[in-house]
Amino acid sequence: MNDFMNTELSPLERAEALADKLTTQQQAEQLTYDAPPIPAAGLPAYNWWNEGLHGVAREGTATVFPQAIALAAAFDRDIIRRVGRAIAVEARAKYNASQRHGDFDIYKGLTLWTPNINIFRDPRWGRGHETYGECPYLTAELGVEMVKGLQGDGKYLMTAACAKHFAVHSGPESVRHEFDAEVSPKDLEETYLPAFKALVTRAHVEGVMGAYNRVNGEPACASEMLFKKLKEWGFDGYFVSDCWAIQDFHEHHMITATAPESAAMAIKAGCDVNCGSTYLHLLSALKQELISPDDIRNACVHALRTRIRLGQLDKTEYDDIPYEKIACGEHDALALECAEKSAVLLENNGVLPLSRDKIRTLAVIGPNANSCAALYANYNGTADHLSTFLSGIRENFDGRVLYAEGCHLYKDRTQALVRAGNRLCEAISAAECADAVVICLGLDATLEGEEGDTSNEFSSGDKKDLRLPESQRELLEKVRAVGKPTIVVLAAGSSVNIESSCDALINMWYPGQCGGTALSKILFGDISPSGKLPVTFYKNSDKLPEFTDYSMKNRTYRYCSPENILYPFGYGLTYSSFECRDLKYSDGSVEVTVTNVGGRFTEDVLQFYISSDANDAPKCSLCGFERIGLEAGESKKITVPIGDSAFEIVDENGIRAIRSGKFKLYAGFCMPSEHSGFNFSGEAAIIIER
Repeated sequence: MNDFMNTELSPLERAEALADKLTTQQQAEQLTYDAPPIPAAGLPAYNWWNEGLHGVAREGTATVFPQAIALAAAFDRDIIRRVGRAIAVEARAKYNASQRHGDFDIYKGLTLWTPNINIFRDPRWGRGHETYGECPYLTAELGVEMVKGLQGDGKYLMTAACAKHFAVHSGPESVRHEFDAEVSPKDLEETYLPAFKALVTRAHVEGVMGAYNRVNGEPACASEMLFKKLKEWGFDGYFVSDCWAIQDFHEHHMITATAPESAAMAIKAGCDVNCGSTYLHLLSALKQELISPDDIRNACVHALRTRIRLGQLDKTEYDDIPYEKIACGEHDALALECAEKSAVLLENNGVLPLSRDKIRTLAVIGPNANSCAALYANYNGTADHLSTFLSGIRENFDGRVLYAEGCHLYKDRTQALVRAGNRLCEAISAAECADAVVICLGLDATLEGEEGDTSNEFSSGDKKDLRLPESQRELLEKVRAVGKPTIVVLAAGSSVNIESSCDALINMWYPGQCGGTALSKILFGDISPSGKLPVTFYKNSDKLPEFTDYSMKNRTYRYCSPENILYPFGYGLTYSSFECRDLKYSDGSVEVTVTNVGGRFTEDVLQFYISSDANDAPKCSLCGFERIGLEAGESKKITVPIGDSAFEIVDENGIRAIRSGKFKLYAGFCMPSEHSGFNFSGEAAIIIER
């Protein structure tokens, strides 16, 4: 028996044995994302590139869960892990089917390049909705659970997750191929690295993907500083470049002169797999003595080790996962649960929930009312069914529903030859005939997304400001003028200021295939909204630092000025009200009694924040959370671990340590009001001296 087939050996030992069966040229060929077959092991060709951000993406039918930012809004570790497991099951089902039929194309492998754990530091970034928000703690907690769900807990990895984009990467999209993200040691350690460290040390993530940009002068895919961090954390998976990022070394960053030099720089730093074509020049780099055969072998061993951990040389417990698990009823129910828990109620003057007894005619208006794109976001699969906001309302309401598109998503008319504002009259007429109006506004992936993926005149994917497109602002103004109770429903992946009063405002994010069903259940009070903002909603972008400035000064809830806060981090209303009392801390855990003082069963998210009297500490930081559900009048004692890490402060040199001093620990259902400028009841706080 060949040693690489000996299951008694470790994956590393087996990978070394297999690599040594290959020539240097064959080893090098395994380091591109579209690797050729390995006849010596009976392995077919393998394409490393697959996506699973909120469902198996780009490969036909799959369950489409809410976008990552929406999943974050649920503030629910358990549901994130369950979503990860569902994605892994569907990826295995697709892989098993494609293997049987000899199909080894892109998007059919088991190496899922997800999650995106970059910090959503600026609301203008088009890809921010792919992340878990602006908080390092929340991002780490949810990222860990997603990885555990994706990778499973069996002898073999169910799929191989990948933490991206390592590590200081959050726009602008238009300059990502040549941009140098300059970051201080403090911000690096305090904000940009914690989630990556958590995924490596706590979740044992199998893959890490480098970013396009430079970090303090070094290209992220060949950064001595960043690779040193991975070594310190004990990372033993594979490292992959972002797609064609190594090509940027010589074409845009201008730090190398040729493709062989770029390939040599990346592989010597520790980049194992190249998504792109630059590693086709590895043999030229070898011939020029820019690298050694050992450099190629080491990278090949790392790549093969991952494939062995996935069980590609063996029979595994996942080989019999049937095709029928794709888009199954169980996963559809989970997608609905996610959409329900992620919706954030931002405003409500008492109009919600709607009374089926009082509302006979409902006008559903807006460019996102019947839009599938408003459900999907990006990096998505194809759902076998979709519930738009319009269809969901119709399914859950016996009265008359009047639909009007109202306007184009961002153009001044919906089609050629007509005049500007051609659908306004229809929308106004529908509102006049209705007892209440649900107006569905916002964005979609044509307005915010990845550079090269968006398809509008704004090009890069980043937002230029936080306003609704002008066509939507006009529509909202005209409909509001009718004077009927108006509920605004936003589909968007980032901070949006509607700049108008309304009776209720619900942020649905990009809610996935069951978004309309979830919205209708919230509108009519079948469930209470319970999502919380994982990002700060700002009033405008003019008071934010320059987009290219990676300093955290005046960014995110931990450092921003209260004067520019529209809705604070952690904010979200429900149809009830919770209060906290008897807050206590001892031996690394906090205890608090929570009471539902409202009139119905409701879920809510209990949040813990800590602040320090140190001058160089954030205003406050999330350090714990727990989703809870209570009946009207019910009280429950909640205990949540708050480890020593919550008391650590990072100095200007990037040194993290626990200092003596006074800390204030808050418990409530949003970030502390003294920092947000909002007046909230139900908070509790204690002073802790260390």
